[in-house]
Amino acid sequence: MELPAALRSAVDRALEGVALVDLSAASARLSQRYRAELRDGRFHVDGDLAARAYLATRLPATYAAIRACLDAVADLRPDFAPASLLDAGAGPGTGFWAAAEAWPDLAGATLLEGSAAFRDWGARLAEGSALPPADWRAADLARALPDLPAHDLVILSYVLDELAPDRRAALVDGLWAATADVLLLVEPGTPAGWRRILDARSRLIASGGHVVAPCPHDRACPLVEPDWCHFAQRVARSRIHRQAKGGEVPWEDEKFAYVAVSRRPGAPIAGRVITPPRGAGSRIDLRLCGPDGVVERTVTKRDGALLKTARRLKWGDALGPGA
Repeated sequence: MELPAALRSAVDRALEGVALVDLSAASARLSQRYRAELRDGRFHVDGDLAARAYLATRLPATYAAIRACLDAVADLRPDFAPASLLDAGAGPGTGFWAAAEAWPDLAGATLLEGSAAFRDWGARLAEGSALPPADWRAADLARALPDLPAHDLVILSYVLDELAPDRRAALVDGLWAATADVLLLVEPGTPAGWRRILDARSRLIASGGHVVAPCPHDRACPLVEPDWCHFAQRVARSRIHRQAKGGEVPWEDEKFAYVAVSRRPGAPIAGRVITPPRGAGSRIDLRLCGPDGVVERTVTKRDGALLKTARRLKWGDALGPGA
């Protein structure tokens, strides 16, 4: 997956004149903070150079993960056409760009972000773009949320890992109260990220929410540790992205865990592909999470047209109800 052309151009302009050695060092510090899931009272991005390092190395992967989640929602809620977005912990507006690409009729957004550097760059990236109007608000999600009207779509991505455990539940409750239809939560695709998603999922279901994706049911997750539910999205790397990370491969795989919960049920599915499919040709082996739990399914020529469908399935795809 690649960034929208307008966003890619805006990021390139933001990185003009930044010394590669400085960008690489800032990127390494940022990566270390994210990987360690530090909660030391500081924002991960607390200055201009850190913000630009994020634009170069983290924004493409974050955009790809959020967009993949939104595409999954759109597949199972074809009636969903959000007019308003609330993005909590918006960074430089990554989720805003993803939502506007997924639903071009989006009319406006409220973006909550504590980092002044992120708010500044978020506004600058959007200058001259076709994005709808955005209301940027300073907000520290480690504290109580401000009063918010209900928004059709609410996004919280890569934020729960930055909060103390006793703050996460209150934030999820507050965002659900501000959700008119769909709330999307995204976390790193680690066992710890999956556990945070599971905790929020249980809380939202208990509050009357319906899981739209990725789960094909609202029951307890059938996976047992050390297994965990996560997905991956391949991300195209720009030249500066590769240089800042000291890599040569023109892509990377962003692994993420997520749950999208709605006030309305989504379309039923037969299952979700929860590991990369195996096989080719006349035999495809699938691991699916379905309404009755996790199943291993082998699709062969005897399954007729389903084999053609199975050949196209990727990790994270939904299998239709008639399959």
